[in-house]
Amino acid sequence: MDSTNTYTNTHTNRSTVMNLMYEDLARAHMCRRLEEAQSRRRGHHVVVARRLSRRAERAAQQARLAAARV
Repeated sequence: MDSTNTYTNTHTNRSTVMNLMYEDLARAHMCRRLEEAQSRRRGHHVVVARRLSRRAERAAQQARLAAARV
């Protein structure tokens, strides 16, 4: 009876350890996905900022040309 109880405890402990390992793995994957999403968002904001900067530069150049014509 004692050996069965020992087996059950060992099996339960291993199952718990495996479940905790899978939870840690899932947490790590989720963390990596969140970091990737944040990185993509930062990249998108940089692209948008560059586009707006170029647009502002073109508008300023056009304003300078229009002022020079007058």
